[in-house]
Amino acid sequence: MFGTLALLIAAWGSTASPEPPEPGAPLSDRRALADTAGTGQDVSRDFDRELLEEQTQAQAEQVLQAQQDLLASSQVKADELKADQWVLPVTGYRISGQFGITNAVWGKGHSGLDLAGPSGSTIVSVASGTVVSAGYAGNCGNMTQIQLDTDDVVVKFCHQSRIVVQEGQRVQAGETVGYTGSTGRSTGPHLHVEVKPGDGPSGDPEAYFREHNVFP
Repeated sequence: MFGTLALLIAAWGSTASPEPPEPGAPLSDRRALADTAGTGQDVSRDFDRELLEEQTQAQAEQVLQAQQDLLASSQVKADELKADQWVLPVTGYRISGQFGITNAVWGKGHSGLDLAGPSGSTIVSVASGTVVSAGYAGNCGNMTQIQLDTDDVVVKFCHQSRIVVQEGQRVQAGETVGYTGSTGRSTGPHLHVEVKPGDGPSGDPEAYFREHNVFP
């Protein structure tokens, strides 16, 4: 009888659940415990697999967000560069009058840069901005004024034969605003370009062009 009881106690001990591992025990101990949970399956491995999948997904989302942030930042920089891009207003011209020249025609000093060429040559905006006026203006003839998005300057295009924009219109660098002519006080077909910063006096257009890597 005592022999039988000893065998039963030994059998019960072999099927009893082991004590849980101490906190911080190695992963192998936790997996060993899972293997004896009565199911025969390593539940810790399933848990690790789920965790790895979550980490992989989180990393993918993080990379995607970083790429989106980079694209957004690049677009902002591209927009800033585009807004600050300057181009020449006409092609096929010759400089017939520089800024500051004094003579019988310009009196105390020429206020802009004259670009002479065939009448009807296309005039484009030198940079992005908003048309603040477009119409006849005495000595300047048909004139368009554009407030640029950057530099806090207004650019004037004078003596046009025809204006194709209107007040309040948005324009981009290279967009047609009119055509050269000889309206107003003029000795021949040309474009008078004038750059006026803020409320101050007109400045040398060539200096502004060079500052933006454009060379008349």
